[in-house]
Amino acid sequence: MEVVADTVGLRVPPGQTAVLVKNLYLSCDPWMRGRMSKHDESANMPAMDFAIGEAMVNYGVAKVVDSTHPEFTAGDLVWGMSGWEEYTLITKPESLTKINHPEMPLSYYTGVLGMTGLTAYAGLIEVGRPKRGDFVFVSAASGAVGQVVGQLAKIAGCYVVGSAGSDEKVDLLKSKFGFDDAFNYKTEKDLAAALQRCLPDGIDIYFDNVGGATLDAALLCMRRGGRVVVCGMISQYNLAEPDGVRNLMCIIPKAVRVEGFNVSGYFYVYARFEEEMAGYIKSGKVVVVEDVVEGIESAAAALIGLFSGRNVGKQLVVLATE
Repeated sequence: MEVVADTVGLRVPPGQTAVLVKNLYLSCDPWMRGRMSKHDESANMPAMDFAIGEAMVNYGVAKVVDSTHPEFTAGDLVWGMSGWEEYTLITKPESLTKINHPEMPLSYYTGVLGMTGLTAYAGLIEVGRPKRGDFVFVSAASGAVGQVVGQLAKIAGCYVVGSAGSDEKVDLLKSKFGFDDAFNYKTEKDLAAALQRCLPDGIDIYFDNVGGATLDAALLCMRRGGRVVVCGMISQYNLAEPDGVRNLMCIIPKAVRVEGFNVSGYFYVYARFEEEMAGYIKSGKVVVVEDVVEGIESAAAALIGLFSGRNVGKQLVVLATE
């Protein structure tokens, strides 16, 4: 990745229906890694690959500078898919969403009120379907998605355990986010034993953000009728040969449902989610931890740091505040 200096006109070119935005906050998310690998046609993903030599894209928060689209005017605050650059001409502005709670920190729309918050909400509520008294395990629990999943599970009346990659993050889960228990997976010799220690009665919902050995261990501990919500597999993204899963046999006798999901299929619940989540934040039921770096020149290192667990909380890049 490289940073390139260029110039941009601050008007939408004549004849185009588009929106020109000034990017304020960029979101750093592990799923971007998958778009940095070339996929062949059989993978059904080549359209998702980043184009070599062009600005990367991801969700962000922006201010409209100029618009020829009837739904947007200069000065509007929006979030949605934009470029990793200071200004972006968005030719499909239907992907943008106006910010309905500008009284909140705008950065929240890169995370808890944006794509990662919706991912947590849709995955837990729509896919996991928690019930009061359920035992919930969340991996990568201090990350942007995991921290929200755990807090929503507590609101739903569940007993919640998380795993994270440092003692500092484990303390954060219990002291800040209200998890009932947590462990540092890097210092555990046996992940299944760690889960059995923290969840002796087993797991009703496993919200999987990491895949690999943690998924394998969780399958051993699932309760009858349990649900494995497969959101991400960050432990696998940089491997030449992905790890295999050895304990799938466990899902048969216990009637465990394993379901992957993509947040793009759940934007129809966004309006409901935004109002619920804004209410939880205002009432203190959901707290937010962000890891913020400044300037476009810091974006690449911030993204790479996700894969070693360097961030604490939602990783984002601030380009401008207004």
